[in-house]
Amino acid sequence: MIQLSPSILAADFADLGRECRKVLDAGADMLHIDVMDGHFVPNISLGVPVLASLHKALPDAYYDVHLMISQPVRYAEAFVQAGASCITFHVEAVEDAAGAIKAIHALGVGAGVSIKPATPVEDILPILDQVEMVLVMSVEPGFGGQKFMPAAVDKIAALDAYRREHGLGFRISVDGGVNSQTGALCTAAGADILVAGSQVFAAADPAAAVAELRAL
Repeated sequence: MIQLSPSILAADFADLGRECRKVLDAGADMLHIDVMDGHFVPNISLGVPVLASLHKALPDAYYDVHLMISQPVRYAEAFVQAGASCITFHVEAVEDAAGAIKAIHALGVGAGVSIKPATPVEDILPILDQVEMVLVMSVEPGFGGQKFMPAAVDKIAALDAYRREHGLGFRISVDGGVNSQTGALCTAAGADILVAGSQVFAAADPAAAVAELRAL
């Protein structure tokens, strides 16, 4: 079954706890936490205190934390202590991806690896047997509201074929410009998790929006 991970960047931060509860009650499977540092990507979003506050208010939620930052391993422990359920780092941000995965696993949470639009799938093939999730960026990381890049569909299909061929169990997530049309392309190619922001948070009926995406 397709899972939904709404990005909290699309929520109303003046009422973040209630906004997140709304999409969870609407059927979302988890909350996607986009962390940007203004260095690895040209924007700054949120940090540990926001996640810690959300976790305090919604302790049973699954927090899908996407670190779009330099030196992700340095900050992973703080995010885990704040409530992260899974930590996803960018392969472009580390010199030793296998070491980063081991460090995240040592903290007791799942590890995911993400690739930018220009990064080929081949760059992460050696570590796919070590991660729980692969996050395919279908926009350039750093800003919301971008148009979906169709090349992401080919990457998803390649990852799905690879895991089937090698009997691997990692999940494939896609982030950026996801709506009912682009989401259908991604799920047909093999995606398991759709990261959607305004498609869910800004919907007049979040439950209907979640049901529509899940039905893909």
